[in-house]
Amino acid sequence: MIAEPDLHDAGWRADLRLRFAARGAQTHLVERSHLGPLIVQRPFYPEEGVCHVYVLHPPGGVVGGDALSIRVNAEHGTNVLLTTPAAAKFYRSQGAIARQDQSIDIAGACVEWLPQESIFFSGARVRSTTRVRVKGASRFIGWEIACLGLPARSDDFEAGALQLGFELEVEGVPRVIDRLRIEGDSVAPTAVWGLNGCRAIGTLLAYPATRVLIERVREYVPQDVEMALSLVDDVLVCRALGQQAEPVRGALTRIWTISRPALMNRESLVPRIWRT
Repeated sequence: MIAEPDLHDAGWRADLRLRFAARGAQTHLVERSHLGPLIVQRPFYPEEGVCHVYVLHPPGGVVGGDALSIRVNAEHGTNVLLTTPAAAKFYRSQGAIARQDQSIDIAGACVEWLPQESIFFSGARVRSTTRVRVKGASRFIGWEIACLGLPARSDDFEAGALQLGFELEVEGVPRVIDRLRIEGDSVAPTAVWGLNGCRAIGTLLAYPATRVLIERVREYVPQDVEMALSLVDDVLVCRALGQQAEPVRGALTRIWTISRPALMNRESLVPRIWRT
């Protein structure tokens, strides 16, 4: 567990709140407020009826003492896809903890949460949690991807501490609670019973899922990625491990393209920002 340091210096505070509502067949971003360096410039509509939103963090990195908060509320009948234009970077800390709290409430809506990976540099101290709350006839596909250090530069995560969480509840009842704790100086990142030397970790959740869907997803065999699939209380849970973030993100993207027609009743359309 990360101990609380006795530090008086505070980092940046950033808060973003988004509310989506249906106006006829179209989804609109009806409320948008932000405090500090966390913003959305404008919604995009590259496909009929779906509102694409890019969450921006202009500083480009998070340091110890920073606190980021994102609240998303998708009302009945809305269709929303949220992503980020680039990887999030969490830098080395002198002792203060960086915090990220992301909450997605879905009430009779369809939401896709597809942020690019988070890179945790050696020495980073981070607590990050993403909570998804589903009510009514809602549908959700989302992922979280963590990269430990910069493997391409042989910059390993040799120090620091991470507490990462990804949770999904339906009608107030938890279905999946995924928590990962990593200490940079422990043996877990390299041990066979731990990450076995892998530096990129991805978790995808899809709800509501069926046995038919999971069997269809199992037909996909990724390269350079170790992957496991399970069906937990109608939630498709996919875990992926790789040496770098790119193949892990590619594998989860492929699973998204397989799952989206079944869950969202539409073919996959890769966000344009991923190609820039």
